[in-house]
Amino acid sequence: MPVDLQPLSTPLWIMAAVALLQALVLIGTAVAGYLAYSRVMTMIHELEVRQRPLRDKVDAILDDVKAVSARVSQQTERVDQAITGTIDRVDETATRVRDTVNHKVNSAVGVARGVRAVIMSLLQRESHA
Repeated sequence: MPVDLQPLSTPLWIMAAVALLQALVLIGTAVAGYLAYSRVMTMIHELEVRQRPLRDKVDAILDDVKAVSARVSQQTERVDQAITGTIDRVDETATRVRDTVNHKVNSAVGVARGVRAVIMSLLQRESHA
């Protein structure tokens, strides 16, 4: 008994045509994706080239800011040391002045006590005499 394959040939041709159409769509999508990728990369490269001078200027400004910040930090440290040294000298001077005044006052008090003792001694002699 011979098998008639004629009814199956039409669907097979349709499936082959659809498969070929799918392959063409897939290839077209890949080509379109590559073209889009290529255009985007070209735009990015052009943008980087156009922005390079601006980036260089910003980098130079940041370097200047860094240098100024370092100098300010150094100057701040120097001012702090100067203030600390001045305060130490003022404290030392105040201590010397206080010690000198105390010594002079103690000497004056000693002299006053001596004079008082002499006067008291003289007054006691006169009252005993």
